[in-house]
Amino acid sequence: MALTGAGGAILAIPLLAFSLGLNLQQAAPIALLAIFTAASIGTLQGLSQGLVRYKTALLIALLGIICAPLGVMLAHWLPLPLLSGLFAGILISVALRSWQYAKFEQIDNKDTPPPACTINPTTSRLFWTARCTWRLLSTGALAGLLSGLLGVGGGFVIVPSLQRASNFKPQVIVATTLAAIAIITASSLALHGVKSTIHWQIALPFTFSATIVMLALGTFSEKTPNAIRQKGFAILCIVAAFYLAANAVIL
Repeated sequence: MALTGAGGAILAIPLLAFSLGLNLQQAAPIALLAIFTAASIGTLQGLSQGLVRYKTALLIALLGIICAPLGVMLAHWLPLPLLSGLFAGILISVALRSWQYAKFEQIDNKDTPPPACTINPTTSRLFWTARCTWRLLSTGALAGLLSGLLGVGGGFVIVPSLQRASNFKPQVIVATTLAAIAIITASSLALHGVKSTIHWQIALPFTFSATIVMLALGTFSEKTPNAIRQKGFAILCIVAAFYLAANAVIL
């Protein structure tokens, strides 16, 4: 997470499955606890720096909270091989986008059409158009569904959506995404706690160590070229996808 941002938390599930032999239903609440903790810390940092667009984050999170129960219900209804295959497909999609981002991030986008959500440079307030509102609501709905279904934060959905739909600065996008993730994952974690037993003897040390390492490597990640970080993350996602796909076949 320190090297790749909020989207890096998607690797928590494959790591737990590979190292401890947990299935997706067992690993989901553990991953959500770690993601919630990391996102909450990032949110507090963003708020202290004035980077969080809190109305945007709350609107995204609102639909996320509404759709998360559906995801949790599906997670306990769908067969594990299907869940593993779906997760593998998402990992491959994230890997491809990450690789493309590393390659094309320097392209000039001055001639592209104006985004759906724009900030008034005079007032620093967001223009709340119907197109912008719909885009944020649909983003939150998908992030919430996937959070409940697969135990992910949804950063890999929210960040690209805000990049395409707004003229927010990169730091604002990350801080706003973390705020939305903190709320959505809290809801998903509570729902998973009701539906199944959380292995706290695994969840607490996993969350503690993930948080400590993330904070310790925060400065180091800023010195690492973005292309290297993005491509390294893409490779890890591909490896994790093949592992989950193989598990799905075995199951």
